[in-house]
Amino acid sequence: MTKQREVPGVRPYDGPAGGWGALRATAQAIRQQMESIEAPIMLMRTNQPDGFDCPGCAWPDKEHRSTFQFCENGAKAVTWEATTRRVPPEFFAANTVTSLLQKTDYELEDMGRLTHPLVYDRATDTFRAVEWDDAFARIGEILRSLSPDQVEFYTSGRASNEAAFLYQLFAREYGTNNFPDCSNMCHEPTSVGLPRSIGIGKGTVSLDDFDSAELIISIGHNPGTNHPRMMGTLHEASRRNVPIIVFNPLRERALERFADPQSVVEMATFGSTRIASTYFQVDAGGDAAALKGVMKALLALEAAEGNVLDKAFITAHTQGFDAFAADLEATSWDDIEKASGLTRPDLEHVALAYAKSNATIVTYGMGITQHNKGTANVRLIADLLLLRGNFGKPGAGICPLRGHSNVQGNRTVGITEKPSEAFLKLIEDTCGFTPPSGHGHDAVQAMQAMIAGQSKALICLGGNFAVALPDSGQSFPAMTQLDLGVHIGTKLNRTHLLVSKETYIFPCLGRTELDMQAGGRQSITVEDSMSMVHASAGKLAPASEHLRSEPAIVAGMAHATLPRSKVPWIELISDYDRIRDLIERVIPGFEDFNERIRLPGGFRLPLPPTERVWLTPSGKAEFSVYGGVKEDADVLGAQDVLRLITIRSHDQYNTTIYALDDRYRGVFGRRDVLFMNEEDMADQGIEHGDLVDIETLTPGRTLRLKSITAIVYSIAKGSVAAYYPEANVLVPLDYIDKESGTPSYKSVPVRVVRAAAN
Repeated sequence: MTKQREVPGVRPYDGPAGGWGALRATAQAIRQQMESIEAPIMLMRTNQPDGFDCPGCAWPDKEHRSTFQFCENGAKAVTWEATTRRVPPEFFAANTVTSLLQKTDYELEDMGRLTHPLVYDRATDTFRAVEWDDAFARIGEILRSLSPDQVEFYTSGRASNEAAFLYQLFAREYGTNNFPDCSNMCHEPTSVGLPRSIGIGKGTVSLDDFDSAELIISIGHNPGTNHPRMMGTLHEASRRNVPIIVFNPLRERALERFADPQSVVEMATFGSTRIASTYFQVDAGGDAAALKGVMKALLALEAAEGNVLDKAFITAHTQGFDAFAADLEATSWDDIEKASGLTRPDLEHVALAYAKSNATIVTYGMGITQHNKGTANVRLIADLLLLRGNFGKPGAGICPLRGHSNVQGNRTVGITEKPSEAFLKLIEDTCGFTPPSGHGHDAVQAMQAMIAGQSKALICLGGNFAVALPDSGQSFPAMTQLDLGVHIGTKLNRTHLLVSKETYIFPCLGRTELDMQAGGRQSITVEDSMSMVHASAGKLAPASEHLRSEPAIVAGMAHATLPRSKVPWIELISDYDRIRDLIERVIPGFEDFNERIRLPGGFRLPLPPTERVWLTPSGKAEFSVYGGVKEDADVLGAQDVLRLITIRSHDQYNTTIYALDDRYRGVFGRRDVLFMNEEDMADQGIEHGDLVDIETLTPGRTLRLKSITAIVYSIAKGSVAAYYPEANVLVPLDYIDKESGTPSYKSVPVRVVRAAAN
């Protein structure tokens, strides 16, 4: 690499992930957001029995074997929520919505916790305080004036099982299955693809499986930032000499080396542990080709040596192998290498390691799902595992890495725009009304309906809907044309400020806070990435006496909207055990719900593939055929076309930005950078630190992001990366995985050129 000029805010970070850097960042988060005396006590309750579940990632707890069960980014999530900063009505009286829209997303949330229910006053362009019951009554009046299919009910993955179940019950009794959900924007290909392959849209491994795995293949995720407690698991596996093979376009520090803050030796010696035994920088969008290459090599090994495939498992438990194998045979190595950016020897190396392992886990994240072929990617991972019978035995299985701490639980309790007949029948039998059966809108379809003027109202149970979606040039204006916007949250965000004709902001309790109802102190429940359901109960005094819980807000709106409802909304809120009793009657797997969540650690929901039971139409696991590698090779190999990946910084969780640093990637105090391969920069005549313009190359509208700083980074040739959500302006709303509806945030074809001089 040639000597580079200095770029403000860009410098190498030489430390490992975790270690002293993580402890310093945790201390800084505490110092900035909370009273230092209170914070340590609160953090020690995170992910502990009789404590609260971390509002960050969905990685499960390990039976509380360690002194503390939180990580750096978990501490940021907790202190961000439990901040001592407040945003009262007086603040809104002094600041117009127009002026607040000029602030950055980081500045908006950093102001602190909302304290009162608010309504937008168009005459003054400000929000003012409103009484809860008055707000509920007005919302009910507006909703009754609209057709149910003109209303969108959005859900963030942080909502509890209890809040999400009531929410879907409210919407369905109201008359719609319009459930745009944060899962539509991340792991929907998992929810669509895995049921086709193995009969259930969830992962199949437990934490115990990692203890007995002989090989871990990690594809398309950055655990050090997005699910940091996983680093402890990978750290333990590496120290047992378990090979960890990584496929990722970017070099990520957490996948290279990690220092466990709970390791006395590593902290005392400034040591660290290597994580990836082998690291392959696959091209953005090249995952399908890489997976097919590994499997093609595996079939060649079987032909040459025998005893590589688990033929007994394939015969007894799968269907479609012959067509699958024929497609692999017909796929050329030239196309595989061109589309993946990897060599045949690279992929044969992985196949050989996989053939030697008796128990393999494949973990994957949004680097697999957020593509226009995301569902196919997921199914190819399942295919790989099926070839050697890596389901239903210790140390093996598939591990999709969910983001928010209850995004999987939301789907389990009914947040879906495509409900099954069996589920709707159980609602009807239990709750006394007939829910609608037609499919509703997912997130992209909801926004498209809003742009077209077909949808008139949006209710958001948490989240930052418009900012999370692609194509802000279309999405933002559509929000302002609605008749009604309702937003439930703890802090102010940009979506709240894209005001409709009438807009309400409802402040809710956070995970860390005491939830007192008529029946006493309440707990909620969440489901982690490995299908464990457990209780969560906050203990901090609420940020304001005017806050209400998410279940109470949902029930208040439902009670006001549905005057003849047969659901006893107010009674349900007095004791959440009553909500759980309803869940038990409607959702399979929740038998004895209230009893089992009172046990330490909770309980695991049924996962039939772990018993080699396949809930597919054929009753067997299904191999898939992906014939698009040649097409991928042609597209990815086009001259001057790069693939844009949108990424999160280390000081970020989803759309929430805790600070402006990205420590592990060497970026500090800024977010306006484009990570580029040095050879690509040379090809384009771009130098490290140059300002560049980015332009999408998809059919239809041309989208641009101007004057962003290009910096050299270890990223696959042909791939570039920029921060989400700022780079969402470059992602077309209709550039999606057609099977799941998930936007292609991770593989947008773009052109990058030096910015014109002013």
